[in-house]
Amino acid sequence: MAALLFHSPYDDPGAWRDLFAKEMPDLPVRVWPDAGNPAEIEFGFIQSLQPGELKRFPNLKAVFSGGAGVDHLLKDPEYPRQVPIVKIVQKQMTLGMTQYVVLHVLRLHRQQPAYQAQQREHVWKEIPQPGAWDRTVGLMGLGDLGGAAAKALAELGFKVRGWSRTKKRLKDIECFHGKDGLEPFLKETEILVCMLPLTAETTGIVNARKLSMLPKGACFINLARGKQHVDADLLAALDSGQLSHMTLDVFFPEPLAPDHLYWKHPKVTVTPHRAGNSSREAVIRDTLENIKDFRAGKKLRNRVNTKAGY
Repeated sequence: MAALLFHSPYDDPGAWRDLFAKEMPDLPVRVWPDAGNPAEIEFGFIQSLQPGELKRFPNLKAVFSGGAGVDHLLKDPEYPRQVPIVKIVQKQMTLGMTQYVVLHVLRLHRQQPAYQAQQREHVWKEIPQPGAWDRTVGLMGLGDLGGAAAKALAELGFKVRGWSRTKKRLKDIECFHGKDGLEPFLKETEILVCMLPLTAETTGIVNARKLSMLPKGACFINLARGKQHVDADLLAALDSGQLSHMTLDVFFPEPLAPDHLYWKHPKVTVTPHRAGNSSREAVIRDTLENIKDFRAGKKLRNRVNTKAGY
């Protein structure tokens, strides 16, 4: 009997199991660690597992990542490399990420943190406001999520630029790529948004050197992975005025420690890793449609290039 192994430390497994059963009754769901007979596990829906666990399942045919990123699977040195990894590319998640980017870019562009600070001090004072056409927003990462956010910002009138590992072409977006393109991309970016996948190359990519390339007083938004920014460098950039504000949805480790400096810093906005907002029902439906097609002999959609890391 073929079965699906489910694991998520962040959610109610029973609710997921019931929804899987409703959509595909002939595919039993085993909730980790109760995997049953390892030979029966053909698919995995995995949020995170300790390295070495997935090699126990000899008939594993595909593993679906329980989130937008796949770094939790790729970091396992014992992952069975013949087994495809599938990432979640879901319309609701893409829309949620785009909404988050637009919300916080507009919030920074329209001086909302400064006005909130003035409100606390009972200060009535207008702050000079540039137009969107005079504000440059740069997105690191131009995949499905980054590309959608870039398009939405361009439609709002911002000057939008993007940087990616390989060359991209997007309408109304000034595109940069590779190591040689990073500094030209950063040097005019006033609001920097990180939407990169986490790989060995992107770990710690937002550091003191990269921040120094931005215009003084720039802002930073990260909704990708906490390992991609260096906390000490971000705080130093805020204190020096190189950064004027930042919005962080991701941290390392998570959850953010109660005594972390970010919580009370007046120039930091913290959200609890909720930029992508997709329903269980939509994610499960897309996953099972992919499994049905795969069983019918079709190629898996959204398969990860494990060499590139996304």
